[in-house]
Amino acid sequence: MALSSQARNPPWSRDELILALELYVRFKGNPPGKDTADVVELSELLNKMSAHIASNAAKFRNPNGVYMKVMNFRRFDPHYVGQGKKGLQRGGKLELEVWNDFANDTLELSEVAKSIRLAVNSATIPVASEEEDEEVAEADEGRILTRIHRTRERNRELVAAKKTAALKTRGSLKCEECSFDFQETYGSRGSSFMEAHHLKPVSTLRPGDKTS
Repeated sequence: MALSSQARNPPWSRDELILALELYVRFKGNPPGKDTADVVELSELLNKMSAHIASNAAKFRNPNGVYMKVMNFRRFDPHYVGQGKKGLQRGGKLELEVWNDFANDTLELSEVAKSIRLAVNSATIPVASEEEDEEVAEADEGRILTRIHRTRERNRELVAAKKTAALKTRGSLKCEECSFDFQETYGSRGSSFMEAHHLKPVSTLRPGDKTS
């Protein structure tokens, strides 16, 4: 029995499927051929992204594989299935999840895909541990944008400034949404504790954006 030195391609990530669905939707269910500029460009983008979300060699998403994955979405498309057609049936359950999350909200899909593209092309994706990536693997917007969001929320200077402002204006760190106060509930153990979150949606994140 011979052992092959060629590793199998890893399963498609949520980030990759979002980009593939965006291409499918952009061409209204009739994606261009595997040798066209749009498919080749997406292939190149996914290979560039591989360094951030997969420990694989470059060129692991070739144009043919990208085209086939984009075509996988046809099996969920009511306009296509309604004609008595089935589309390509092979694929994973994550494809259906991404379809259900974005197919009926093309504006959000476009915004998320645009943000992922900008992050990859500008090489501004924060490094994350394997454990952290497992925690965000199922995040709606994918790993890349969630990494960026979490990194910004860990900015200690911004968090400290927010807490100082809250204490000065309201005298406590009660949640601004539900009024929960850790100190009232847990006593001294909850003193000075409250999480701070950015209000800007993950899908609108852009490289170099200023946050507050």
